[in-house]
Amino acid sequence: MAAGDIRLKSLPPSDLKGGDNLLQSGFWARFKEKQGWQPFAFSYEWAGRDLTLLVLVRRLARILPIAYVPFGPELTGREDGDHLRLLGEALLGELPLGTLFVRFDLRGNREEHSESPLPKEAGLVKAPSDIQPPDSVILNINRPDEELLAGMHKKWRYNIGLAEKKGVLVEEASPDRLSEWYELYRITGERDRIALHPESYYRRLFDLAREGQPGTPDIRLWTASQGGELLAGIVTSFCGNRATYLYGASSNSKRNLMPSYLLQWRAMTAARDAGCGEYDFFGIPPADDPGHPMHGLYRFKVNFGGEVVHYHGCWDRVYGRLFYLLYGVAEKLRFWYYKTLKKRG
Repeated sequence: MAAGDIRLKSLPPSDLKGGDNLLQSGFWARFKEKQGWQPFAFSYEWAGRDLTLLVLVRRLARILPIAYVPFGPELTGREDGDHLRLLGEALLGELPLGTLFVRFDLRGNREEHSESPLPKEAGLVKAPSDIQPPDSVILNINRPDEELLAGMHKKWRYNIGLAEKKGVLVEEASPDRLSEWYELYRITGERDRIALHPESYYRRLFDLAREGQPGTPDIRLWTASQGGELLAGIVTSFCGNRATYLYGASSNSKRNLMPSYLLQWRAMTAARDAGCGEYDFFGIPPADDPGHPMHGLYRFKVNFGGEVVHYHGCWDRVYGRLFYLLYGVAEKLRFWYYKTLKKRG
């Protein structure tokens, strides 16, 4: 395709398939629309590939539109700079008048510890903060149980067996139990000093999944209990070839029974049996740093035996520079509050 030749064709957002990418699916467009975002969907051709793109738009103070592309587009290393530059130019004519910027939450692996510089011709600037986790662990689950267990740290195998021996019961729970799970999630948020959405956010996710429209992912709630006491719970999505661990909660009691290990084991084997080939643990600290406040999370996810991946994070194509500078200052302050000050307690 010649330079300057990206032509966007508008689509109904419901037509988006997303493939393995939950956040680029028609389901995610419907879900985010219920959160106040306006979804736009496009198809276009690039480098011999037929591509689709979900773009979400909301207005600051009900006036200034800003646009966000969740986990897209995926970079391949082939003409990425031209691709992003031309896509940014093409979107300017399709998004609401006065759109301040479009934020690309880029997929595509980068090398560990790299600052992820994009080609200059991309015309993008690094966003003040990332939205989706730019670092994760992907586990190949298309293997028998014994191979999956053999790939784990030996202590992780022991903890799975311990939870089973101590009578921890893992179940795929009805969404009717979401309030019980959310109470654990609230406790987890207080313990780890993380910000949560209200319960209604997660309930809408399950309500939308229940509608069963074409292309809807398989959203599941999993619980771990012992003697009738709820100890932990997670939410997963099975979407195409990829299962994703979306949210996790755990009690402050009976942590020695290792319920979270058994939960992950049951979820990943169920995902494999449902036809998924990969299990995405969805978010870890950027490096194996014992000084990081979430280092325990890093070890928990990595020691199941998956591959650590590093994405490029968020990059902005700016259309209104003055207002963007003011927005960037406010966003940095918000990020500092939630990621630094609040965690210090």
